[in-house]
Formats: sequence, C-alpha cells, structure tokens
Amino acid sequence: MENQNSNSSLKAIIIALSVLLAISFVYIYKITSDVNATQTKLETTLTEKESVMKDLQVLKSTYDAAIAENTTMSDELIVEREKVVALMANLKKSKGDAAAMSKYKKQFLALESKMKGLVAENEVLKKDNSVLTIQRDSTIVVLGESKKFNEVLVGQNEELSKTVEKGSKLSILNLKTTAFKVRSSGKEIATDKASRADILKISFTIAENSIAKSGDKKYYVQVIDSKNNVIGEKQTENFGDKTLTYSFATNIKYENKTVDVTQNLPSDKLEKGSFFVNIFDKGELVSKTSFSLK
Repeated sequence: MENQNSNSSLKAIIIALSVLLAISFVYIYKITSDVNATQTKLETTLTEKESVMKDLQVLKSTYDAAIAENTTMSDELIVEREKVVALMANLKKSKGDAAAMSKYKKQFLALESKMKGLVAENEVLKKDNSVLTIQRDSTIVVLGESKKFNEVLVGQNEELSKTVEKGSKLSILNLKTTAFKVRSSGKEIATDKASRADILKISFTIAENSIAKSGDKKYYVQVIDSKNNVIGEKQTENFGDKTLTYSFATNIKYENKTVDVTQNLPSDKLEKGSFFVNIFDKGELVSKTSFSLK
C-alpha cells in the first residue's frame, strides 16, 4: 500500500515538473522571439536612418552644385540647403525610433520636393542667362566691329585730310638768282662778279594746283651773303615762336594757275663768295637755292 502511494506521489511530481518545464520552454521562446523582434526592429530603424541620411547628403550635394553656378537664385538655394544641413544634424542626434524616423522621412520628402522645384527653376534661369550671354556677346562683337570700322573710317578721313592738306600746298619751282650790272641807260647785263653787281634778280614759279586755296599769297625772300648777313630790307616777322629776318616780301594773287614771279633786290657793295636764297610761306621754308659770285 505504501509503495502505491509513493509511486503516485512520484508521478505527480514528474507531471508537475514536466508542466513547469513546458511553461519554461514557452516563456523562453517568447522572450527569445521578443528579443529577436526588437533587434530586427532596431536594425530596420538604423537602416532607415542611414538611408534617410544618405538621401539628405545627396540633397545637400545637389544644392551645393546649384549654388556654385551663381545664378540669381543662389540666396534662396542657400536658405534651403541650410534646412537640409539642420535636418541632417537632428537626424544624427536622434535615437532612431519609429516615430522620429517617420517625422524625418516626411521632412526629407518635403525638402526634396522643394529642391526639385528650385533646381528646375534654376535650370530655366541658366538657359535664359545663356541666351542673354550669347545675345550680349553678339552685341559686343557687332559693336566691336562697328568700332573698328569707325576707327578705320576715322583713320582714312585723317589720312585723306592730310593728303588734301598736303596736296593743297603750293609748290615753288625753278628758284633762280642772277646778278646784274645796270647801265645808265637802264640796260641790265648779267655778271658773276660781286663788285659789279647792282641788283640780284630773283625768280621762281608757283605751280598750278586746282585744290589749293586761291587768293592773295605772301612770300618772304631771304638772301644771306658769305658772312651770314641778311641783305636787303632786313625786316623781321614773328610766326609763333619763330622769328624771321627777310630781304623782301612779295605779294601774289593766285588763281590756281601757274604764276611766274620775278623781283629785283638792290645789292650794291656785295662781297665775293657763296650766297643762299630761301623762300618762306609764313614761317615755313618752301624753297631754297644758292649761287656764288667772284
């Protein structure tokens, strides 16, 4: 009888222990499942955090590139980029719980949408600026060509003016000087001796010039003897900073045709040697020659 009771008690203990063991297994399984679920959830959250961070970095790089293009939208782009930078800082500090990640995703999507709109608008501005730049460059080229053309015209006009001015000047040709002895009858006899010379006959020709200005012309004739003295009237005239001492002046009425000019210069008491004859138009030397007397 006692053996039966002992067996019954042992069976009861074994059953109780089996139940407790089964309960323990169930509890351990549940704990393990919860831990695995939590770890999986945590890993998923961390993966989402990394993904959002990468997306934000791409967003920032897009803004950096757009800002570097330096368009009129640069200030607005900088403001939006700073929002992205601030969100990246907040995301980095966050613990990565589901609620926080949901909030960050929404903010990222809003910033991404804003970025797409601004970048599209920036591209339009770039194209417009490109067109304006091409138009401006074309205008600059046209203006440059016009400037060069005008400079060429100005240069040609200046050269033409110089040519006309040069061409309008009168040419003095055939300047000659001959000494003469004058007889009591008035007859003039050429001589090459200074002691016999009574007059010097100076002659020259003003060439025909159809573009020269017609009217009264005045030339100053200067004769210098062998001792470097001006003979004749020895009058003085000032032309700017130049002073001219001349032997005589002659006035001619010029009408664009050839004019022969001859004038006598009284010249008693000449000494032998070389003589120099210069003709001036105001202060400008226009012709010269020389001769010698024995």
